Amino acid sequence: MIVPQSCPTFTRHQGTVTNLSGKTALITGASSGLGAHFAKVLASAGAEVVLAARRESALAEVSRAIAAAGGKARTLQLDVTDSASIHALEGSLSGVDILINNAGVVRSAPALQQTEADWDAVLDTNLKGMFLLAQAVSRSMRERGCGGSIVNIASILGLRQAGGVLPYAVSKAGVVQLTKVLALELARFNIRVNALAPGYIDTELNRDFWHTDAGKALIQRIPQRRLGTVGELTAPLLLLASDAASYITGSVLNVDGGHLVSGL
Repeated sequence: MIVPQSCPTFTRHQGTVTNLSGKTALITGASSGLGAHFAKVLASAGAEVVLAARRESALAEVSRAIAAAGGKARTLQLDVTDSASIHALEGSLSGVDILINNAGVVRSAPALQQTEADWDAVLDTNLKGMFLLAQAVSRSMRERGCGGSIVNIASILGLRQAGGVLPYAVSKAGVVQLTKVLALELARFNIRVNALAPGYIDTELNRDFWHTDAGKALIQRIPQRRLGTVGELTAPLLLLASDAASYITGSVLNVDGGHLVSGL
């Protein structure tokens, strides 16, 4: 359970992107990949992190790594595709100051080969689950009266087209609009909602692809002619999560080496 706390100190215009002491951050999809990285980043900045995902054993491993580095972490088994699982948490979210809405999946295949099951799996996780959790957390933020920050993890594929990932691209386009509408409606409660849109990032899951001819050709279409690293998402994440971004809401921050501004 996430224990309610008093409001953390907030000084408008004087927040720093490296100090999240006294704040609690909930990160979904935290068992591996970007979610695990985001959790470690926020913990190193002083936040107490709540790691949420379906795989308890993987969450425990990330939690141990954070504790070994001197951070504070707890785990929470959560399936964002299960509305009952999310609704069951609503009464225990009143201590959350920061939500990193990161859980996501992809199904790769040509559009004419994508199945209804593919569509449902991706949209339920990447869009519906993100909406339901943002709704639950923002309700608790509103009731607590301390405001907060929600960072939805989008993608440049929600802003530009690519073949073979139709449900994913549609879901991330939905995340962009979800972010903007929530920002509009929640601003009066001092709840900021922004999106982080990574470009192509080098991770263990996709590393083999970048060594193929297709992968190398794709890299050459990025203006900086290279992939991003997970570390290059650290400062943008901390900015959007922290009080340093107190006047930023409804924004989509692209971290893509200039990919979105590349020529046709």
